[in-house]
Amino acid sequence: MNFKRKIYDKLVDWKETSNGRTALMIEGARRVGKSTVAEEFAKNEYSSYIIVDFYKASPEIKGLFEDLSDLNYIFLQLQLQYQVSLEERKSLIIFDEVQLCPKARSAIKALVEDGRYDYLETGSLISIKKNVDGILIPSEERKIQMFPMDYEEFRWALGDTVSVPMIKSFFDSKRPLGQAAHRKIMRDFRLYMLVGGMPQAVKRYIETNDLSKVDSVKRDILTLYEDDFRKIDPTGKISLLFDAIPAQLMKNASRYNVSSVVSGGRATDLLEQIAGMADSKTVLVSYHANDPSAGLAQNKDLHKFKMFMADTGLFITLAFMDRDFTDNDIYRKLLNDKLQTNLGYIYENVVAQTLTACGHGLFYYTFLNEASRHNYEIDFCIADKSKINPIEVKSSGYTKHSSIDAFNKKYSSRINKKYLLYTKDYKKDGDLECLPIYMAQFL
Repeated sequence: MNFKRKIYDKLVDWKETSNGRTALMIEGARRVGKSTVAEEFAKNEYSSYIIVDFYKASPEIKGLFEDLSDLNYIFLQLQLQYQVSLEERKSLIIFDEVQLCPKARSAIKALVEDGRYDYLETGSLISIKKNVDGILIPSEERKIQMFPMDYEEFRWALGDTVSVPMIKSFFDSKRPLGQAAHRKIMRDFRLYMLVGGMPQAVKRYIETNDLSKVDSVKRDILTLYEDDFRKIDPTGKISLLFDAIPAQLMKNASRYNVSSVVSGGRATDLLEQIAGMADSKTVLVSYHANDPSAGLAQNKDLHKFKMFMADTGLFITLAFMDRDFTDNDIYRKLLNDKLQTNLGYIYENVVAQTLTACGHGLFYYTFLNEASRHNYEIDFCIADKSKINPIEVKSSGYTKHSSIDAFNKKYSSRINKKYLLYTKDYKKDGDLECLPIYMAQFL
């Protein structure tokens, strides 16, 4: 069961514009669908292809890339081993899980210069220091990020190609959908939050219509991630930081409190581990912007951050890993819109996931009102030309927006548009746009 993915069009564009001058690296978390889309692309766009899966490849195959003095020999061996004939400028060679064979990744420079074939790489945990230590990362390698299925891709998988374009038309015209349509779409969106965007979980939902079986798939993926973390960090610190993401968000604090998770740990001491988690694409790191202006990336505080899960479906399962599915009523509450107020961080996570998939960096901002001594927080800030758009997220229809109001008073000259994301239909409140959470994909 192959699903339509938006990244496919980007692969086609690379093939047409690169014409063999670069290799393409698809980076993404484990089980996000990299290998599947790579093979589908190869089948549809090339006369023949070879997939070198370095997770399964023999030592002899890996050894081919130790010596690049005779490329003819390498190509001959690949064709013999995989029983595939390669055609010049009509064939693709895929290096799957290339982080497991750094020499193959380093060989890309020579292979691209040779020019006979196209090269596509897939990898997870690519930038972890141990995986690139001692090799030259080829300048001929372009990178592209692959994320879990977004809401539109999820609807495509369910056979619905109408809903998202219809929602976009209402967003563009700044009109409410109407209560009946809004309630249906919110139910659909809550289902997306529960299942998530990992292709295996979506496939299991379609096959069984059973969320307990979907939950089992997600637990298996989380176990896989934990195993990966232990391999790259035997101290267990990354695993601790990962497991604590839901609890940290639940506290509604202004930052991830590292010392409460890793005994004696400080963010300053764990920057490498935190960067490793971000590189794994399993988590999303939102940094505090010390100066909320268009140059958000230049003003981020590496020591003050929040962490989200890259997939909200996995996030929900991780949050309740200590309970058996049959004892866990979060699925029923979410589907029936009975989510408790203190579980609103789930909506923050899906917004973080959505903004990332749309190409936005994640930044937030906290500040103190000197007069009232009250702390305010803007959940997300996104750059918009030379200004910024502050975003506040609510897990209900509650439309109080004191943080954005205070932020506007303090930084009005820097703001282009202001958004409140919540669970009710579209409305305008002065110059503030109140958007249903499923419209975050258009920001």
